[in-house]
Amino acid sequence: MNILGINAYHGNASAAILCDGKLIAAVEEERFNRVKYAAGFPVAAIRYCLQAAGITLRDVQHVAVPRNPYARLGTKLFYALRMPSFARERAKVLAKFTGIREALAAAFETDPATMPAQFHRVEHHIAHLASTFFCSPFEQAALLSADGLGDFASSMWGAGFERRMNIHGSIAFPHSLGLYYSAVTQYLGFLKFGDEYKVMGLGAYGEPEFLPEFRDIVHSSGTGFRLALEYFTHHRTGPEMTWADADKTPVLGKMYSDVMANKLGPVRDPSAPIEQRHKNLACSLQARLEEVYLGMLRRLHEETGLNSVCLAGGVAFNCVANGKITANTGFKNVYVHPAAGDAGLAVGAAQYIWHQVLGNPRDFVMEHAYWGPEFSREQIRAVVKSSRFSENGWTVCEVPEEELLKKTAAIIADGKILGWFQGRAEWGPRALGNRSIVADPRRPEMKEILNRRIKHREIFRPFAPSILAEKTGEWFEQSHPSPFMTMAYAVKKEMRGKIPAPTHVDGTGRLQTVTQTANPRYWKLIRAFEQQTGVPVVLNTSFNDNEPIVCKPQEAIDCFARTQMDALVLGDFLITREDTSGQQRSAITATAEQD
Repeated sequence: MNILGINAYHGNASAAILCDGKLIAAVEEERFNRVKYAAGFPVAAIRYCLQAAGITLRDVQHVAVPRNPYARLGTKLFYALRMPSFARERAKVLAKFTGIREALAAAFETDPATMPAQFHRVEHHIAHLASTFFCSPFEQAALLSADGLGDFASSMWGAGFERRMNIHGSIAFPHSLGLYYSAVTQYLGFLKFGDEYKVMGLGAYGEPEFLPEFRDIVHSSGTGFRLALEYFTHHRTGPEMTWADADKTPVLGKMYSDVMANKLGPVRDPSAPIEQRHKNLACSLQARLEEVYLGMLRRLHEETGLNSVCLAGGVAFNCVANGKITANTGFKNVYVHPAAGDAGLAVGAAQYIWHQVLGNPRDFVMEHAYWGPEFSREQIRAVVKSSRFSENGWTVCEVPEEELLKKTAAIIADGKILGWFQGRAEWGPRALGNRSIVADPRRPEMKEILNRRIKHREIFRPFAPSILAEKTGEWFEQSHPSPFMTMAYAVKKEMRGKIPAPTHVDGTGRLQTVTQTANPRYWKLIRAFEQQTGVPVVLNTSFNDNEPIVCKPQEAIDCFARTQMDALVLGDFLITREDTSGQQRSAITATAEQD
């Protein structure tokens, strides 16, 4: 039986395919159309999923869509009467959702009447919870989803037992931890869709000076919370969201009110310098989120008595808060779906139909995140051959794996910056060793070099350490697995000087624990680096430059060409730059020359 999950007309449009309960493929539309956080209808993602499964649209028995227009209908009608313009916009989106069968048929030039699939509507947060529980290794677990807004709810919690989930409660619009974080992110001058993670990183440079004020903005209330709505605008005008178009990055309208500026001080202009006050505001924002979020989890643990918890929704990407769960809530085990945001809804909706609706038992665990496109050696060779590297003074060689790993580890150890392209693309927003830029974690200057010369982004933003999973407890204060880079742990004090580049200013690292079973070649690369340096860690960041993570070999080559990376590995091919004297030239040397 084949089940197609589709997240459409929403940020992070995506598709996923289950065949007899096994996930075969999952991918975001942005990887194909190269528009960050692309919305619209994910035609290319659907086409890839069907191709990966070796089936056609006529072989799909069920289509699961993570949107239920009838959920909280009374609340929706109440706010529709108060906000007619918002209601009109929601009606347009609803019309698109009701026409998904027709849109799918049109995309594949098929008569809708000939499509045998049954279409299902799955509520937004139920799909989030399904995405994490049904992919987790736990037979039973507490469940929490928290994000901005979906089907007029912002949070939902409950418990999962084997093939079923029981919902215990939810929090409806306008109260939302996700919208709280987004509004303050805008107030701090970060206006782009998805900028919340920047403010999370900025908070580490500050002190919680404004925590009393933020406790007035978000009030804990029983199992949940309530916003002091005078600080916000979304309850009066509706959350202004533009994300129906596949060729445009989603846009959010202003979400904070003048009260926020009156109470917290002037709004930061996006072009203005970041002052200590802004850092303290970011720190206070994060501190209050943690108080509320961890408080919800403590109460959920008391309510369920379970040792494990599964998390999803955009708030579950807050790795700083996640890293504090086991020490502060009573839960011993934590699972976060690698695409915890709205992309993951495609997997969750499909899993919900397979287990909860059809009653099938569980026999799948998402132990890795490599569910996207891959390219054969022949395909990579053809791209390399057509790229004519020699004309740019670059050298190319195809190398056996053992030699490739030794050479690549030596390149990293020499302070050079490496593009690393292997296997299937990652599912979710994190590069986890198949579409990564890799560098030496021992060099304190590497953070600034990468931010300025490679990534072209804010200088305060941190990078991630990828560590051999079996060495985690030797280098970090916690050893709970973090395979999807969803936890931040304190680096042991005696180790911080050994890996300064991916150690954030507060002494933490958003780590990826790498196992030999989940990613054998990346594990071997880190192991080879350890053998040469004594450090079982590499610095890892996404293979991109202000764009979606590269998906195809040609995109990797293009990114390599326009940045100051020193070397590129495509499968078994090693490509290195040389200067006019024939010597390899590192990004460190180039930075020193330019500075």
